[in-house]
Amino acid sequence: MAFESLGDKLQNVFKKLRGKGALTEADVKEAMKEVKRALLEADVNFKVVKNFVNTVSEQAVGEDVMKGLNPGQMVIKIVRDEMVKLLGSEITEIKPEPDGKLTILMMCGLQGAGKTTTVAKLASQWKSKGKKPMLVACDIYRPAAIQQLQTNGDKVGVPVFTMGTDHKPVDIVKAAISHAEKNGINMIFIDTAGRLHIDEGMMAELQEIKDAVNVHYSLLTVDSMTGQDAVNVATTFQEKIGIDGVILTKLDGDTRGGAALSIRAVTGKPIMYAGMGEKLTDLEPFYPDRMTSRILGMGDVETLIEKAQQAIDDEKAAEMAEKAMKAKFDYNDFLEQLDQMKQLGGMSSIIDMLGMGSKMKDVEIDEKAAERPKAIILSMTPEERSHPELMNISRKQRIAKGAGVDISEVNRFVKQFEESKKMMKKMSGMMKGKKKGFFRNPFGF
Repeated sequence: MAFESLGDKLQNVFKKLRGKGALTEADVKEAMKEVKRALLEADVNFKVVKNFVNTVSEQAVGEDVMKGLNPGQMVIKIVRDEMVKLLGSEITEIKPEPDGKLTILMMCGLQGAGKTTTVAKLASQWKSKGKKPMLVACDIYRPAAIQQLQTNGDKVGVPVFTMGTDHKPVDIVKAAISHAEKNGINMIFIDTAGRLHIDEGMMAELQEIKDAVNVHYSLLTVDSMTGQDAVNVATTFQEKIGIDGVILTKLDGDTRGGAALSIRAVTGKPIMYAGMGEKLTDLEPFYPDRMTSRILGMGDVETLIEKAQQAIDDEKAAEMAEKAMKAKFDYNDFLEQLDQMKQLGGMSSIIDMLGMGSKMKDVEIDEKAAERPKAIILSMTPEERSHPELMNISRKQRIAKGAGVDISEVNRFVKQFEESKKMMKKMSGMMKGKKKGFFRNPFGF
């Protein structure tokens, strides 16, 4: 996960501060030295680090802090508040044109940053909000770029406009706009060509599109794993063609996080979205306060709740609550719960968003552990899944063979399932008449 190393180092600094009953100016100075070192090691821009540390230090040695009831916590709050400002303070959203008028978004970036996948993710999000988006294939150079966009468009149910590779990108965009206006499309997402490095031809092509049509948003996709290179790319694009916002990809990877903490301060342009995985649903609006909380180990419960709301259908939740009351859960329900947990990003992601990552970093989490009970359930017949009481030795032996596990593992799973049912029945009785939706997630995932 991004920022893991930085988060661990900052949390160690804060642990020392909390352990002191009173703070001296020397304590603050030493803490800020460690913060500075942690930020530089995370590949944050040097000037950004210098300004950040100076601002925090100036506030932290104030009389109100030094003589406060809990000076350590007050310094931590100052660090958090300044980091939120560094990331942009507020979420910056795309605002489509009013009255169903066409909104034009142009995606740009270097090759390999994940631009073609990201543009499909973004179009999919706006489709789910009731818009009628269309993808426009303007990468006429990279082999299979158009096919990749068409494949992604098919997966998210968004049409793709293409004229092949024999037309100039600016002509493709003009034709796409005409097509959109005739077919009730109200948002178009232009997938422009990337290069292995910035060159004049690339910039001239993008500028030609901006000169020819009214591009409402020019969005730059950058690979967060490239560190300061990502900041340099963003700076160049801003200077050459002007950008309205940045989308950081691969923030779920092993990245030091310096790009996220530097781009806003260096370019003056907001980070609007964060790519948190390879799936076409793994794109989140960038909330500076939530990202800061993740970095500082304070959790991000808001995002977890939002993901849960998207993953869990209200009607199905009510149905499961009713089953919990009557202890009528079957293996099909269990399978559905496993799929919902996967949609939330898996156990590691959930732990991270709950702010428990640093406390459990020494605990080995086997994300594939959920695959074993899934394999066991899928090895059952439809009748066995719907009627758990049918389970016997011969059925278990056949299921174990089909799932590729030892029968002892099937026995253990069946026992855990039965105990869960008993527990849920008991809890449903205790909670009867209480807040509706208590059993939105009966298995506790």
